Amino acid sequence: MKKLLFTALFVVTFFSLSAAPASAVVNDRVKVGLWYGSNALFSANLENSLGEGFELGWFDEDRAFCPLGRTEETQISMTAAGDIYMNGSGAYSPDIPSGGYRLLGGWHVELRGFRDYEEAEETAREYGGYPAWISGEFVVRVGSYQSRSEAEDDVDRFGGDGVAQSSSTGIVVTVTRTDKILFEFDCGGARNLGVQPEGWRGETATWFKGYKYAGGFEYARVTGGNINVSNVVDVEDYVKGVIPYEMNGDWPLAALEAQAVCARTFVYGNSKHTSLYGFDVCGGADCQVYHGLGSGGAGPSERSNDAVDNTAGECLYYRGELVKDAVYHSSNGGATEDSANVFGGDPGYLLGRMDPNEARITIPSYSYSVTYSADELTWILEQKGYSIGTVRNVYISEYTPLGNVKKVTFEGSRGSTTVSGDTCRTVFYSSTYNKSVRSMRFDINGSSAGTGGVYASGGGQLASLSGASVISGGGTMGTLSGNSASVISASGISTVTGGGGTVSQPGTASPNGSFTITGTGNGHNVGMSQYGARSMAEQGYTYQDILEFYYTDITIR
Repeated sequence: MKKLLFTALFVVTFFSLSAAPASAVVNDRVKVGLWYGSNALFSANLENSLGEGFELGWFDEDRAFCPLGRTEETQISMTAAGDIYMNGSGAYSPDIPSGGYRLLGGWHVELRGFRDYEEAEETAREYGGYPAWISGEFVVRVGSYQSRSEAEDDVDRFGGDGVAQSSSTGIVVTVTRTDKILFEFDCGGARNLGVQPEGWRGETATWFKGYKYAGGFEYARVTGGNINVSNVVDVEDYVKGVIPYEMNGDWPLAALEAQAVCARTFVYGNSKHTSLYGFDVCGGADCQVYHGLGSGGAGPSERSNDAVDNTAGECLYYRGELVKDAVYHSSNGGATEDSANVFGGDPGYLLGRMDPNEARITIPSYSYSVTYSADELTWILEQKGYSIGTVRNVYISEYTPLGNVKKVTFEGSRGSTTVSGDTCRTVFYSSTYNKSVRSMRFDINGSSAGTGGVYASGGGQLASLSGASVISGGGTMGTLSGNSASVISASGISTVTGGGGTVSQPGTASPNGSFTITGTGNGHNVGMSQYGARSMAEQGYTYQDILEFYYTDITIR
């Protein structure tokens, strides 16, 4: 959801506007994917920051934790079972490290027939092994051998029932940075290992990858390979972990309250990753950025937490149905936009309007300019599958009635292509060149995109203002008289006259073969402007006022 950073803790947010299934949130508990897919972990460490020890078990269909056993250790690691190599610093790896190492092999002597964790743990202590929950049964595993034959040689010594090999869906729990195994969990992917910190006065706070989190954790290793890690947490705690990373936590309370309602609506209205990964939403830019209780030096503020508490349980509804896409962005440059012109589809509550609010405050990096050479654009387009040859010309081929960009045309040595909607912005993004177009409100080589020109619907220039229909800052329709008017644009308050606008014209490269794009705003321009929300809050508007301005015909309940 975050693409461009303005100031610390403040980012632009993006959502998919495609149809989403019903929320997978169960009993007000949400599963948030933290590390998964290509970023899944071979080993994941936890440290209990507030209490002592952890419970080991799983989360059932109602998101209730089902404990199997517990450990008093406050630092534990969950590692993909099999051959595990531990280097001198205590890091676990599937590969042989350079220098000295300790091997935790994947073969074990196994003792079976235990009623519960406590009985298995007692026997494991006697033989120097550890309890395990394998396909719904408690067993004891002794030794960590590299081969089956090594394990078989010790069966009689331990009075074992045979040998067993850790499978590709197993997870081993160890004391962090040691070779001491505490537990092994393997249900063949039918259930996932759950770890619940034992809290202090009912509260929990657990360190994981540089951030503290409330709630528990789930570890999924369904098809082998590395482990997908999710945080299982109460929805309100989740929202508290979103707000300061999607909006500055020191902003006016009403703006933070509006953000809280949007964030809560999103998590209830979407289950973006349920079918593929088994969690509801991710904790990164693809959904909403979520870092739980923060990193110690940064995180939720008293004010951002108050914003969540003040709006507890409240979401956006449209015609009685929960809003599926409560999208928001950093700033719009002067006007929001219909979702149909950016993402396609028309949910009804995402209609664009002129926005006078941003012009009333100072917004960091509000205006931007970026220059691309023809060679750079040629390479960028080729990487994104557009085969038009060497770029010769780039121009805005259609504006929306609100003056935002709707279509951009590229002309090349082997043809041309026209992109539309949000692609008008994202097509320019290149991590290689570290360049991007920040918003939907821009011009190319001097053609105007709503920064002072006057446009008729469809992009034509008006010969006269008299009789023209306009949308006011309050969102109402009106008719102009005379041939001049004051307007609030991306550049502030200015006066325009009939015939003074600029229509979209094919641009030409500068003498050095480059194209310069200038614009205002940051984001996709659909839904709530975060800086606009800040401005409205500073003017004394409530969070209800803010949400009703940026979302059409919604109710809050």
